[in-house]
Formats: sequence, C-alpha cells, structure tokens
Amino acid sequence: MPDVAIQAEGLTKWFGVGEARTVAVRGVTFEARCGEMVYVVGPSGSGKTTLLSMISGILRPNEGTVRLQGIDVWSLPENRIADLRLNTVGFVFQDYHLFPRLTTAENVAVPLVLQRHAWNAALAEAKRCLALVGLGNRVDLRPNKLSGGEQQRVAIARAIVSKPDILVLDEPTASLDGDTGRKIIEFVRKDILNDKRCILVVTHDERIFECADRIARMEDGCITGIAAGEAHA
Repeated sequence: MPDVAIQAEGLTKWFGVGEARTVAVRGVTFEARCGEMVYVVGPSGSGKTTLLSMISGILRPNEGTVRLQGIDVWSLPENRIADLRLNTVGFVFQDYHLFPRLTTAENVAVPLVLQRHAWNAALAEAKRCLALVGLGNRVDLRPNKLSGGEQQRVAIARAIVSKPDILVLDEPTASLDGDTGRKIIEFVRKDILNDKRCILVVTHDERIFECADRIARMEDGCITGIAAGEAHA
C-alpha cells in the first residue's frame, strides 16, 4: 500500500471572537497517499481553502494535528514550518501570485534561490521546469505578456521546481476556459503526479472530476463524504 503523505486529525479553524466568531473548518479528519490526486470539492465558503491552507503549513489550526510525511507540522517552531513549506509542499494559488517585474524563468527560480541555490543553477533548473510545462519559449517574458493558462503553468512550474512531495492546487481552473482547464489538470496528472508525490486539488469545477482518484466533499466546514473518482477505476 502506498505511503501516507498527509494525515490530518480533528482540524478546526475559527475566525473572530465571541458572537463574531465564525467556524470555517469543524473537526476534519482526512488522509491522502502518495500516488494519489485527491480533490476537495464543495460550494464557496464551505472551508476548502482553509482546510488545505492548514494542511500546507500556511494557516495554523485552532485545534487538531497535521502530519506531512510523518512530520507533525504544527508542533514545529515557525522557522521549521517555513522550511517544510519551502521543501515539502508546493502551493499553486488561485490567482497565481507571480511577481510582475520578474520574467517567467526568474519567477520559477525563486524557491531555489530561497533554498540558497546559486542563481545561475536556479535559473537553469527553472527553464527546465518551464520546458516541462510547455513554456520553454516563454522564459524571458513577464507575466503580463502571458495568457491565463500560461500563467497557471508558470505557477505550477514554480511549485514543482524544488521537487516537493506534496502539491496543492487551489481552484486551478477558476480563471480558465473549460478546454484550457482540462488540459492543465490532465498535464498535472500525466506529467507531475508520480508514486512518490501526492496532489491535492481544491475545486468546484465538475468538468475536471474525471482526473481525480478520490473526491472529498465539504459542506459547512465538514467533510461529508469521500468517494472514488473516475481516475481510480
């Protein structure tokens, strides 16, 4: 059986205090294994992004635990959590979060620079990853010269350049037309997923459900069910 990549137990997150307190995630227990592409789906405001932000080491839960590759994330000091995010988790944000003044290659090289790789080596690896996502001819362009689908691919290249074990995509098709969105997800499944990597996808886009191994449904901060996806068949 494949190794457990992610194990979350009793995750709870609220915002505000007193009568203004809003519970975004309620006692969620969840796991995902290496070699899987797992979707977390549900209506807007159901807690999907909050859940994955806690799993990814971005947002600290009020209650519960997260283990990534067996490491208890939220028991670590802040500097170790930052190292874990940098080295273990690749996060692709819904709005890409590319640096507008950097070229595509420079954007992708940023995680390697943070890992203290030499600049020339980081840039060379960034260009290799851009070629992998089909943007080998776009390495010197800035984000405003790219289409939405191309910017999404740059964000994916940046997330995988440091070879993370866990890749998280937050609404990866939200800003894309249906055909481009499907191509992006099919590419991630075919060329990025492997037996040592786990991919989590937050989405409400039913057009890409066919690429999921499992689908976890959320509503009102709770996971209401987990079913096998079409790719599992």
